[in-house]
Amino acid sequence: MHTLDFYFDCSSPWTYLGFESLQSMLERHPLLQVTYKPILVGGVFNTVNPSVYENRANPVKVKQQYYVKDLQDWAQHVGIVIGQPPVFPVNSVKAMRGAFYAMEENRLTEYARHVFSAYWTELRDISLDQELVKIVAEVGLDETTFFTKINDQTYKDKLKANTEELIQRGGYGSPTFFLDGDDMFFGNDRLQLIEAKIAQQ
Repeated sequence: MHTLDFYFDCSSPWTYLGFESLQSMLERHPLLQVTYKPILVGGVFNTVNPSVYENRANPVKVKQQYYVKDLQDWAQHVGIVIGQPPVFPVNSVKAMRGAFYAMEENRLTEYARHVFSAYWTELRDISLDQELVKIVAEVGLDETTFFTKINDQTYKDKLKANTEELIQRGGYGSPTFFLDGDDMFFGNDRLQLIEAKIAQQ
C-alpha cells in the first residue's frame, strides 16, 4: 500500500496534465491512496518562488517558444486540449476553496476535471461567479451550499493551511506530489518516476 499527497491549483496547465495523468495511473494502481490537497499557487510563489513573476515579465524568447511547443506536446500525449485563456493568470481562489466542498460530497475528481476543462479547454474565466455556477451545476453540487462554504472562514483557512503546509514541506509550485510521506516530486512529468518507485517496492 502506497500513499500519495497531491498539491494542486487548477490555474496551472501543467497541473491539469498532472491531474489527468494521475487518473490514468490510478487505473493501473488502484490500491494507491491519494490525498488531494487544494492550494493557492500564487501564495506559494509569493513566499518561496517569486522568480516566476520575473520570468513572466521578461521571458527568454527561445525558452518561451519551446514552452508553447512542450505544453502542446504534453497535451496531445495526455489526450486533453489546452488553449490560451484570455485571462492569465487567473484568480482561482474561489474555485480552489470549492474543491473542499466537492471533497465532502465525494465529487472532487469530477469537480477538478470540470474546473480544469472550463479554464484551459473552454477558456472560461473561473474567477467569475457565473462560471462557477455552471461548473457546480455540471458536477451536481448544490449552488447555495457551494457559495456559502467558499465564503466561510473555515474554507478560507483550509486553503491557506494547505498552501502553507506545502511550503513547509519544501514545495515551490503546482503540481507537487509526496509519495509515502516525504518523497517529493514536482511536475506532471514526474509521475513516471513515482510509478517506477511504486513498481520497485
